Amino acid sequence: MLQSLRIRNLALLEEVALEFEAGFTAVTGETGAGKSILLGAMSLLAGERADKTIIRQGAAACEVEAALFFEDARAINAVLAELELPAAEDGVVILKRSVPREKAPRLSVNGSLATLAALQRLGEHWIDFHGPSEPRRLLKESCQLELLDLFGRTGDALASYRTRYEAWRALVADRARLANETKLSDDQIDFLQRQLAKIDELELTDEAIEALERDFHRLSRAQEITTLAEGLSAGLTGDDGVQLRVGQLLREARQLENLDPASRALAERLSAAAVELNDLGAEFAGLTEQLQFDAEQAEQLQSRMNTWLELKRKHGGDVSAVSAARDDMRRRLESQGDLEGTLARLEKQMVDAERAARKEASALRAMREKAARELAKLAGRSIAQLGFKKADFLVKIGAQGELGPAGDSTVEFLFSPNVGEAPLPLSRIASSGELARVMLALKTVLADLDGVPVLVFDEVDANVGGEIGRVVGEQMAGIARHHQVFCVTHLPQVAAQATSHLVVTKDQSKERAVVEIAPIQQSRKARVSELARMLGDRNAKSALAHAEELLA
Repeated sequence: MLQSLRIRNLALLEEVALEFEAGFTAVTGETGAGKSILLGAMSLLAGERADKTIIRQGAAACEVEAALFFEDARAINAVLAELELPAAEDGVVILKRSVPREKAPRLSVNGSLATLAALQRLGEHWIDFHGPSEPRRLLKESCQLELLDLFGRTGDALASYRTRYEAWRALVADRARLANETKLSDDQIDFLQRQLAKIDELELTDEAIEALERDFHRLSRAQEITTLAEGLSAGLTGDDGVQLRVGQLLREARQLENLDPASRALAERLSAAAVELNDLGAEFAGLTEQLQFDAEQAEQLQSRMNTWLELKRKHGGDVSAVSAARDDMRRRLESQGDLEGTLARLEKQMVDAERAARKEASALRAMREKAARELAKLAGRSIAQLGFKKADFLVKIGAQGELGPAGDSTVEFLFSPNVGEAPLPLSRIASSGELARVMLALKTVLADLDGVPVLVFDEVDANVGGEIGRVVGEQMAGIARHHQVFCVTHLPQVAAQATSHLVVTKDQSKERAVVEIAPIQQSRKARVSELARMLGDRNAKSALAHAEELLA
């Protein structure tokens, strides 16, 4: 759940710090007061992209910070570990995001710097937004299928089917590619064989190529390297080298040791230095011996390097690219030996793979058909509570001939708001108000299955009014038994049933507009006043009395 939220310099809001409880929180205020600021802060922490225009005028940066609490932090800790971010300490995750006007944005999770992609990934696990356009999503078959699969818990079956489906599609693609390849001519086969022979001359590993490039570099700079190495060797151990002078100094050090035994350690160190200098001289001399390539070795090295440079130009700049080209050439040559036989084998594999995929698609469709009957029954009861006493809601599952990523099922939500009328697809009969109520009914039914702890509803009760508003509020409260719910609403019947209540106000009495967000659930008087305002007049006795009744 969302424990706390601090916002600074976001749009017209200067600063606010809010604490939240579990359950149902209503967010109300006049139209245009700035209720979207609160949702905007949450969406920033969920990874939504932002530009500089969200920063309050005159401020250097906009900042948002939140504390999330997870009773069971195992799932979120697994995600944090995958993202290489610190784990939740005592189940608490701290999110911070700053959008400066002049500098680069800064994001952190539990004190560690994070990316926008990381915030988006975490956002999928802690918050879900349902905006005014949410009911319109019901018109899409993909949304209807998603809701049905969530209700039917078909996730494992769908994943298993997709594995089969993708394996089948890969075989189809291989067969099509191979069928489109014309039979190679003798010249083409000869060219590929010569290319493979060139590649096979090289030991195609990162280590071998690195050694080849190193040896070639040394060969090409052999004279320069030899001159420097010989000079260093002579300077260390030659007739006029450092070693001669160090030997003289060592004899003097031993004389000093005889006179003052306390200096023995210094003499030993000088002796060790003399040995090290002698070894260095020998190793520099050894370098020149390593560079003594005979003509045959030099020619072979030059040839292998030329081959490698040619392969890099043709097939890519690294070992993996050349290896992939080699494998492709081998495959093309091998397929020429028995092109028809290869196609026949692929055909059989395709048939077997398609049969396996269709079997799993059929089992998946059977699960969906069972879930469709149960969902229609439960959603129908919930819809009836929202004012459609004689409505009919059905979930129709069909079978399509072609397999797709989601199986062979078609899904269609059918609805009839009035008795005696045949159920029709939502896109043909549902008004915006009817769609909103159908979506709320489905959300109520699916609340137990949604693992995201925080749900945000932004005026999804639009186009709903009257006594139905009370039922909407009851359903929101029902969802809040399993989730922390935030609902931006204009309906007093909904707001009255919230356990927490935030009011957003805009003050334009001074030189610049200021938005404020304040909790009012601790003050019954303030809450009655706000509900009365939503009813039409916060000063009217009838509105105040009605507000009291709603709270009661």
